[in-house]
Formats: sequence, C-alpha cells, structure tokens
Amino acid sequence: MTTDLQHFGDDDFCYLTTTGRVSSRAHTIEIWFALAGRTLYMLAGGRYTADWVKNVQRTPAVQVRLREQVFGGVGRIVEATEEDALARRLVVGKYQSRDADDLSEWGRTALAVAVDIGEALG
Repeated sequence: MTTDLQHFGDDDFCYLTTTGRVSSRAHTIEIWFALAGRTLYMLAGGRYTADWVKNVQRTPAVQVRLREQVFGGVGRIVEATEEDALARRLVVGKYQSRDADDLSEWGRTALAVAVDIGEALG
C-alpha cells in the first residue's frame, strides 16, 4: 500500500537519517523540506561540505521521518536543470513566508538534494 505523502507537505520539518561515511552510524538531522509527489527536496546551505550531503553521496539509502511515520528512500544530488529549479522554487516558496530573513540568496546558492521516497517502514 502506498502512503499519500501530500498530507505532510505543510509540516515545518522532516528528520533525515543518513549513514555516517566514517562511523557507519545513523545520523539524524532536522531539516526544511518540500514535497513533489514521492520526491522530497531539501537545500544544503553548506553545499558539498555539509556532513549529511557527504553521507548521502557515500550511502544513498536513507530514512525520512515525517511526523511519526518513517520511510525508506534514496538520496541524490539534484543535477537536472529543471528539477533543480523546481526544488529551489518549492523549498524557498514554502519557507519564505514563515521566516523573517530573506531566503533568496540561500535559495540561489544552496545545493538541491532529493530523496525519492519508498514505502513506510515498520
């Protein structure tokens, strides 16, 4: 059975768990996100220096928690121009009205990362 992810779309955060590239331990971060179908988009302000990005590059299999529901997924750097523009538009558009800071610079310079969401775990 496929879970409809769209009812999580307005949530403030998701929790991304990656596998540490050095420690092999699970590492969880709280992060802003936006959804498009079964793809979850995030922006990494630290670009390729962010630990979670390095972890995704080493081990793409991740877990995403939305509220109390945990999903398996496959993380990837967004490379296609149209998808990159979509990710930025969705994430910045979702959070600009919620944040007092101007997010436009972050939205232009951050690295777009996607997780293609699989089925719920557990």
